[in-house]
Amino acid sequence: MSVEGIALIKPNLSGAGMKIGVVMSRFNTPICEGLRDNCLDELVQLGVEPKDILLSSVAGALEIPVVLQTMAASGRFDALIALGAIVRGETYHFELVANESGAGVTRVTLDAGLPIANCILTTETDEQAEVRVVEKAREAARVAVETANLVKALQV
Repeated sequence: MSVEGIALIKPNLSGAGMKIGVVMSRFNTPICEGLRDNCLDELVQLGVEPKDILLSSVAGALEIPVVLQTMAASGRFDALIALGAIVRGETYHFELVANESGAGVTRVTLDAGLPIANCILTTETDEQAEVRVVEKAREAARVAVETANLVKALQV
């Protein structure tokens, strides 16, 4: 099947004029700081002005959704980004934190109708998380900007 004649909204990675909120977990600090630095750098490269980015931090991944929810309710942002790292330990706590933080981010996204890029890493080891720091953080920035542009395009 050909897409000829079908309306197509092309991906738009221009962050010019966007306001982006970022919530970062402080648990697994070195990994989360790497996520933060790469995400913020990518946002700026996409054209988001540093003055239009609000960065906040929380103790851990379970606290991320409530701050995202508060940011979404403010109406100040075009998109939000969740940054965190959950590394498997020896107890069931990993599954609880991974599942509930992920479900919380998704719920806020759908309830608020606001794009949220979920970059809460869930890995077996610190080494696996470290390998993903650069690409996943930069990908989250691109996802937030592209999805915010798509939502705007669909509302016209």
